[in-house]
Amino acid sequence: MNKEALAAKVAEEKGITKKESEEMLSAFIETIIETINSGEKVRIVGFGTFEVKTRAGRICKVPGTSKEVVVPDSRIPTFKAGKVLKERVR
Repeated sequence: MNKEALAAKVAEEKGITKKESEEMLSAFIETIIETINSGEKVRIVGFGTFEVKTRAGRICKVPGTSKEVVVPDSRIPTFKAGKVLKERVR
């Protein structure tokens, strides 16, 4: 399911227009991005937690040439599923 299909499903279930649903979904996603980018976690009870973690830099070898390359620290978004989500998927 993509974003458009999700918005259509929400619109159908909640009796709102597809455009309203798409706007709410976009605002929801943008709020999560802004919040985790500022260093805060977003916890949705029963669903999960979004946050940004820092991946330490490292030295890697390029396949084929064995040349060493320095990979700098990087920030990555993560999601950890909540208890209710895990139970319902099982």
